[in-house]
This record gives sequence, C-alpha cells and structure tokens, in this order.
Amino acid sequence: MTEFLTNTYTIALPIILTAIMGYIVWLLKNQKSDRDANSRGTMLLLRVQLIEYHDKYMKLGEIPSYAYQNFMEMYDAYHALGGNGMITKMKNEIEALHLKQKEAV
Repeated sequence: MTEFLTNTYTIALPIILTAIMGYIVWLLKNQKSDRDANSRGTMLLLRVQLIEYHDKYMKLGEIPSYAYQNFMEMYDAYHALGGNGMITKMKNEIEALHLKQKEAV
C-alpha cells in the first residue's frame, strides 16, 4: 500500500505542480496586459492635458509657476510611460515662456 501511495505521489505531484504553474503564468500574463492597457490610457490622458496646457499658455504668452511645475511633472510621467514626440517640442516651447509673477496684493 505504501508503494502504491509513493507511486501515486510521484506521478500526480508533478502533474499538479505543472498545472498550478501554468495557471500562475496565465494570471501573470493577464495582469501584464491589464497594466499595459492602464499605462497606455494614462499616457494618452497625460498627452491630452499637456496639449491643453500648451495651447492655453502659448496663447497667453506666459505661464504661472504652479502651471509650469504641473506641466513639467506631467511631462516627466508621460515620458516615463514611453511618450515622446511632439510633446517634447511643446515642453521646449513651454520652457521658453516667461514665468508669470504673482501680483502683490
């Protein structure tokens, strides 16, 4: 009887472990797909906001320091997610704008 149980464990254990590992790999692939989609969506939302900031402050010809800081932080996040291209040109144009000074009250 002991020999039967040993043989059963010897055969069944690798099969069970292989199935569990396959399931874990499947879960990880699905999670990666979800993360990739979230990263892509975040990057696209950042791009829209960066374009809106650029258009607004280029028309004004100046940018408040808080908006400048927001723009730069959004650009850094956008760039870290793999975005680049035309937004880098917009960043350079924003950097060239005069910072609007707070008016004394």
